[in-house]
Amino acid sequence: MEIKSCKTHVEHALDMFVAETKSYPILTELSDDEKLSTKCDYCEEGATYLVANE
Repeated sequence: MEIKSCKTHVEHALDMFVAETKSYPILTELSDDEKLSTKCDYCEEGATYLVANE
């Protein structure tokens, strides 16, 4: 499971990840190139973080 999130929604993304997978997520910051082309899964802003299990 992967959730792309902006700074505003990162806490919500972490909560949703734990609720759905029952495991601890790994939070990584996207590279500058990825930030330009990736949208947040919860809004239209650019994503800053990737919440995933690998």
